[in-house]
Amino acid sequence: MQMNRVEGSDFGPIKLFTLSTCVWCKKTKALLQEMNVAYEYVDVDVVEGADREKVLDELKSFNPRCSFPSLVVNNNCIVGYQEEKIKEALRRP
Repeated sequence: MQMNRVEGSDFGPIKLFTLSTCVWCKKTKALLQEMNVAYEYVDVDVVEGADREKVLDELKSFNPRCSFPSLVVNNNCIVGYQEEKIKEALRRP
């Protein structure tokens, strides 16, 4: 499975599962960009074949409903565009 990498500040392991046509997914990416967060993402709807099954299996381990966006920050999943929860999860001590 190929994840796309966005460079920025390291806040630990961050994965974003999105759909290429989802407005809320695009807002989540924009928020992470605005915060200068390094992360990996995959647009699930453009992945095909066996790779798609691998992506969905990984997503289901964090979010069994497979809804989008699903942002995984240090193995904790934030489902949907929840700006305050995202900022809180990425707040440095």
